[in-house]
Amino acid sequence: MRRRTLPAATALAVLFGSVALVATGAGSAAADSSTTLPLKSTGDVVVDGAHQRVFISDPTAGQVVVTDYAGAVVGTVGSLPGVRGLELSPDSGTVYAAVGDADAIVAIDTVTATEAHRWSTGMAAPKYVALTGGKLWFSYGSGGDGNIGSLDLSGTDPVLALGQDTGRTFYDAPILDASAGAPGTLVAGAPGQSPVVLAVYDVSAGTASRTAYAFDPGNTGGGNLADLAVTPDGKDVVTASGAPYYQAVYKLSDLSADGKYVTNTYPNAVDIAPNGDVAAGTSSWYDPDVHVFKQGVSTPLKQYDFPNTGSSSGSDTLAARGLAWAPDESKLFAVSVNNSDAYSLRVFDAPTKTPVTLTANVPATAPRAKPLTLTGTLTSPAAFPAGTKVSVTRTDDESPAGRTLGTATVAADGSYSFADTPQAGGKVTYTVTYAGDADHAGATATGSVTVAKSATTLTLNNNLKVYGYNSSVTFTAHLGTTYKNRTVEIWADPYGSDKPNALVKKGTVDSNGNLTATVRLTRDAKISAKFTGDTRYAAKTTTNTVYTKVSVSSSLNGAYKTATAWNEKYYYFRQSKDPVYNTAMTMYSGRKYQFQIQQFYSGAWHTTASEYFGLDQYGKDSVLLDDNPPTGVRFRIRSSYIDTASGDNVNATTYGAWKYFTFTR
Repeated sequence: MRRRTLPAATALAVLFGSVALVATGAGSAAADSSTTLPLKSTGDVVVDGAHQRVFISDPTAGQVVVTDYAGAVVGTVGSLPGVRGLELSPDSGTVYAAVGDADAIVAIDTVTATEAHRWSTGMAAPKYVALTGGKLWFSYGSGGDGNIGSLDLSGTDPVLALGQDTGRTFYDAPILDASAGAPGTLVAGAPGQSPVVLAVYDVSAGTASRTAYAFDPGNTGGGNLADLAVTPDGKDVVTASGAPYYQAVYKLSDLSADGKYVTNTYPNAVDIAPNGDVAAGTSSWYDPDVHVFKQGVSTPLKQYDFPNTGSSSGSDTLAARGLAWAPDESKLFAVSVNNSDAYSLRVFDAPTKTPVTLTANVPATAPRAKPLTLTGTLTSPAAFPAGTKVSVTRTDDESPAGRTLGTATVAADGSYSFADTPQAGGKVTYTVTYAGDADHAGATATGSVTVAKSATTLTLNNNLKVYGYNSSVTFTAHLGTTYKNRTVEIWADPYGSDKPNALVKKGTVDSNGNLTATVRLTRDAKISAKFTGDTRYAAKTTTNTVYTKVSVSSSLNGAYKTATAWNEKYYYFRQSKDPVYNTAMTMYSGRKYQFQIQQFYSGAWHTTASEYFGLDQYGKDSVLLDDNPPTGVRFRIRSSYIDTASGDNVNATTYGAWKYFTFTR
């Protein structure tokens, strides 16, 4: 026999894993922040609580930089050469700035962050300012001629008065401060001088009358005064000098020693909150930089150590006079500088409150709709009052914005527990919050648990059934119990890499839980029913396999007649005629068909030839039978598709019909 012939999946597996996380929260320090500033130097810092702005003078650049409470720059007031001392008006409408190199006092509008007025101080170059006794007082002078002047802004025209310190107390322009607790009292200190020199003036009559003077007050031997601040009650002045290594306290009445706030090397800043709490600063590379004290308590309540943002071995340091409280004491602002002269504004939240540590612990995994227990601790160096509570919020797929569950009482040892029964599956996060109190900062902690969703049933009919080519088959998916989602998808994925998995139907199941879809089958296929899940029930996919036969037909050409014999239709060929056997089959790339001939003898059919031949691009092939066959012998022939053996596995094995034939002379 002679033939003519023309010639023929990957699987992708994805491994997905899940991880359960447990988080714990700490105290308010997490809210502290730092922002770089466009400064070349610093002179003074004041805070406007009404508008929540921070004003920082920069003598070198001749500017005042204005930020919000987060440290973002909201304005810059320029053309202020040598600007140093700043003072906020009682109504928070104006910041007065001493602009030494312009011999002027400048008023800055706190709302617009622009210059509003400028008053000349004559030949006096002002450095520091303070408001008391109905006047703005300023210091000026240098080289053994430091003095104090005043500017009366109460009338239509400002009234300037120089030379108010008739005692010629200071070598340079002194640092000034005043307090509403001592109206008409002005305190002055010689900057950078050793030992420290302080003076107190009564200015209530409109002129400065010195009431107290001290050269090396307290006989500490210290010097290099960098800053001073008068207490809100008007009783004391707190100083910051390079030495001694604490912020010394002196009575305004006679400048005698009245306590100390112990810090560390090189004190250079001090500011006092309206309630008397003290922020003390030091220029310390290897020690804490900012120290917070309760009024009258010499040991710090809290300390802050700056990080190292430069290239030196030590950390960033506090700029001289670089501390300022927010009036409500909710924040403390500090200006730091690194060894590359890069400045930052550091914002410390709740600086007077004892830090708190709060933890929250839940199991890594838990079943849905079963009780679980959230535990944790609330701790602080300062004891909590009895009955302290933390609030608990649950966030899950059913409450993405969070749902308040209630409170848990903290035991004497700081522990707490809270029972809950989560109804939603998936990631469930519990947020525990302590709001804080007068002595403690607030804190928040979270704990997350992976809650296993309930399982549902999803079935699909017709698994492993075999269908004829091009059959339309109805598939029925049945969905069991779920929470709210009753949508099912039916997908068909034909065998072979050339056809994608395709969505056949998506819809809501009927009252019996059923969804049907009809698929026309031309290949073997994976038929899948998919439920995407909901907040309480897990996703489910059921996949069945159905098999599809090929379409196969054949014919014999060249017979001189056909007739029924042996209960079959036989084709009759002359022995001299070569029959042509034609095959047509559903085509697939690289597909072959099984060619098979059998001869009848000894009362049975016996295969005499079996071979695989390729199909052309149209799924066809022809075989010429030319072996001079014997006459009077019964033959039959057929074409079949044999799964895998025919070159692919996209269809089910399909045997073609036999064609019967014989030869005569």
